[in-house]
Amino acid sequence: MLVGAVLTIVLYRAGLLGVIPGMWLLIYGAGVITGGTFSIRIIPLMGLCFMVLGAVALFSPASWGNAFLAAGFGGLHIVFGAVIARNYGG
Repeated sequence: MLVGAVLTIVLYRAGLLGVIPGMWLLIYGAGVITGGTFSIRIIPLMGLCFMVLGAVALFSPASWGNAFLAAGFGGLHIVFGAVIARNYGG
């Protein structure tokens, strides 16, 4: 989280607001992969999905940033949460 906060400040000060959503998704995905290394197999997969979504966000129009954040932090969490709850008992 500290890395995300520092990079957010740096990108904001540089006027690169359009890349912040993609950067957030990439960093969060890397954290989930790392944190899920010794967890159930689906957790690192979720992190990879966040990273892919973040990479796509970086190469998409900046105006789509909020949609990517909603798809990642909203959609991916709901989908993977449902799969984990169903297959692993929550």
